[in-house]
Amino acid sequence: MRNEEDTRPAAARTAWLRRYRAGAPAVRLVCFPHAGGTASLFHGWRAGLPDHVELLAVQYPGRQERLAEPCVRTMEEMAHLVLDALQPYRDVPLALFGHSMGAAVAYQVARGLEDRGSGALCLFVSGRGAQHVVQRYNVPHLTDADILRSVQELGGPARAAYDDPVLRPVLLPPLLADYRLLNRHSVPGPVRLRTPVRAYGGDLDPVCSLDELNSWRDCTGNWSGVRLFPGGHFYLGPQEAEVVRSVGTETAAAMERPA
Repeated sequence: MRNEEDTRPAAARTAWLRRYRAGAPAVRLVCFPHAGGTASLFHGWRAGLPDHVELLAVQYPGRQERLAEPCVRTMEEMAHLVLDALQPYRDVPLALFGHSMGAAVAYQVARGLEDRGSGALCLFVSGRGAQHVVQRYNVPHLTDADILRSVQELGGPARAAYDDPVLRPVLLPPLLADYRLLNRHSVPGPVRLRTPVRAYGGDLDPVCSLDELNSWRDCTGNWSGVRLFPGGHFYLGPQEAEVVRSVGTETAAAMERPA
């Protein structure tokens, strides 16, 4: 299967999206990374998806090729900017996948798509409960040390890099900005989508329980349940092949359901 990244000059493509092309896409899978994360998290996914699924990996500002850009401060602004970036790609249905912070962003984008008249084909939320439940853990004044300690305890893909004196000043600012965005994000209660929602998680995740994953059922009129994979909060790495296979299969099934 093809894993061809869009190689057009940067000026000819949106900074928000890395595009991994399919031959003739029938659906586009839009993937949102975790706090401090980058679009590179999803680099290998296209090879495991069906040929008709094109991959769009979201790149938040303030990291990698967008290092010079200021990080986004609010969830509402983040969703609005992503929705604008996705507008040229809505000629085929969009499926959304978000991990951890990315789950919260993907849900806001799904709400925006419905508000704009055409919802997502399906929404996959991973490693995070619905905001109306998890916001009780918000800490208004997290210190830098608190944030860094929590990330290192979770064992994320960049854990060791935060100890590198060269890399740390580059990686730490977007991580801190993302955590503070999440801590500012508060909702009065769940808004129910028409979009089908499926929750994924690691069976040993210390920060996202099964009950929290099940809280997404309050956010949709079309709940598809929870699927657990072996592993902790960052189960996506070791379980990538199985996760991608599952997402591809469930996206294909969503395309076959009557509108």
